[in-house]
Amino acid sequence: MIKHLELFRRAKKSLSATALWLTASTLLVVSSPSVAAQSAVILLYHHVAEDTPPSTSISPANFDAHLAYLRDNDFNVIALDRMIDGLRSGQSLPEKSVVITFDDGYSSIYDAAFPMLESYGYPFTLFLSTEPIDDGLSNYMTWDQVRQMSAADVIIANHMIDHPFMLEVRDNESDDQRLARLREDLLKAEQRIEAETGQSHRYLAYPYGEYDPAIKSLLEELNFVGLAQNSGAVGPNSDFLALPRFPLASIYANLDTASTKFSTLPFSVTQLRPDSPVTTNRSPSVTLKFESENYNFSQIGCFANSQPIPMTWIDREQGVLELHPEESYAGRRWRYICTAPDPGSNRHYWHSVQWINLD
Repeated sequence: MIKHLELFRRAKKSLSATALWLTASTLLVVSSPSVAAQSAVILLYHHVAEDTPPSTSISPANFDAHLAYLRDNDFNVIALDRMIDGLRSGQSLPEKSVVITFDDGYSSIYDAAFPMLESYGYPFTLFLSTEPIDDGLSNYMTWDQVRQMSAADVIIANHMIDHPFMLEVRDNESDDQRLARLREDLLKAEQRIEAETGQSHRYLAYPYGEYDPAIKSLLEELNFVGLAQNSGAVGPNSDFLALPRFPLASIYANLDTASTKFSTLPFSVTQLRPDSPVTTNRSPSVTLKFESENYNFSQIGCFANSQPIPMTWIDREQGVLELHPEESYAGRRWRYICTAPDPGSNRHYWHSVQWINLD
């Protein structure tokens, strides 16, 4: 993933000016100039510390570097509710809008991140799992600290009671029973947050970024917005039951690559098939439909593990693209990432496809 934008830059340079002009004249369909003003990027952090698991951590110094970069490069850090309400109602957002979120409720968020964010005047959202706080676990905030943040206008939102794997079915449990259990836990966590802070936004950050169509339907029924961990920018046509966020930890906290993500733009794209991120296949194919926007279909490239994925245009005129990878992917979760350069700027459109293999 780190290398794929550089691959695009090399490909672009290899085209002659004439070829670029011909491609643009035949394939480019220019969208409204307000595309950038109807988009935002959601950033995801967990620990802000040097002595916590690297896979979910950014150091305080690097986190401060992120905030300084946003300030010095004219980004507009806005609150999550402003972004969601604005995109849903068709209102314009400030150019280069960014939303900052944290998951879990670790103590380093209060000790390290909160003072920094206050010094920059940046709003942010905290997604809490309520049970670790109720149990007084040592690495988590206390409710007194959460209430202090709430009083400072930090949005406090839902991350379930005990950070479950929402896709897991317990022994002797039917899928209907799983969904009933998740419903109960979701609403109990929402009630607990409201009792302690007075806030109830009905925003859920999926633990581990995992969901399936049944869980999304549950959120829709209960009038929740869902936030995932598959990377990409957010626009009015995004899936508000699984909004993408950019996780920024470990190697992905590097400012050189993170700064590119800060300025990404959302594709208007629909996943035609399959309809679920859950798969038993280690190299699943996917069919996507891209709407005409301010980019060339011919410049769309898709990658996994920093390597190009073989692509077939089923209907280039209609923007229907099939990805059929040849590599077998390991692990419980992985992503395919598609990008395209935005003509006339250094920004890129970005969309990712999430996969989850429960085996």
